[in-house]
Amino acid sequence: MIEILIAMALQQAPYVKNPKYWPTPVMDEAAPPVPPLKRGAVLVLSKTNGFRDDEQIVAATRAVQEIAKDGGRDVFATENAAIMNPRDLAKFRVVVLNSNSGNIFTDDQRKAFRQWVETGGGVVLLHGAGGDHTYDWAWYRDALLGVHFNGHTSKPDQFQQGDIHVTQPSHRVMRGIPVKWTRTEEWYTFDRVPTGEGTRILATLDEASYRPVPEQRMGAVHPIVWTRCVAKGRSVFSALGHQAQSYAEPLHRTLIGNAIDWAAGKSC
Repeated sequence: MIEILIAMALQQAPYVKNPKYWPTPVMDEAAPPVPPLKRGAVLVLSKTNGFRDDEQIVAATRAVQEIAKDGGRDVFATENAAIMNPRDLAKFRVVVLNSNSGNIFTDDQRKAFRQWVETGGGVVLLHGAGGDHTYDWAWYRDALLGVHFNGHTSKPDQFQQGDIHVTQPSHRVMRGIPVKWTRTEEWYTFDRVPTGEGTRILATLDEASYRPVPEQRMGAVHPIVWTRCVAKGRSVFSALGHQAQSYAEPLHRTLIGNAIDWAAGKSC
């Protein structure tokens, strides 16, 4: 009888998000101190006010720091979104958004970041930076990404082996990546194929190579890596990288390094 009452109470109790994955949202007001940086520096921002996989974010940040330094670039990593101000953004050539989630920017920070991008900045969006159901900043969703996230493969088949097909192997972002790239991932899906704004679909996911959630099928063109022109700036999104260990994969690290180099350029 006691067991039955406990089960009934659990069923009626309100859903409580695990604070390990859903930390209390904080809006940053004071910018962090930034050390002197060489021209062409990279900013890594991993602020989250929504879902957070800390293991993945820590591994990705470390990997981006190593990749940028190996490429001869200074790099500064922070969780403080107040770095999105004109004075500090002027110190960077590339911003890497590392699985950000939720509403992380104030109105002034949004304005500063948008202006920085549209006047020539380059943005690399990794995994969760394009995987939030609740983005309320239309410019971020429509300009930087060009899609709205629909979901991903879920338990018990959350991580599956699948085939990526590189559609533009000569593009700077895809250099060194095999035309058919088989890897294990939490596979993202979107509401549409991004178009316009100079969009280039660089790699697609073969839906016949894994078991998609039926309502998440996109068909013959399931984009997984693409670039967009944002006024005078550029953005590149990779849906890869949920598992922390994926940031030790040589090919994945090559892709990230390529994306940073492309974003640092002057043409889209």
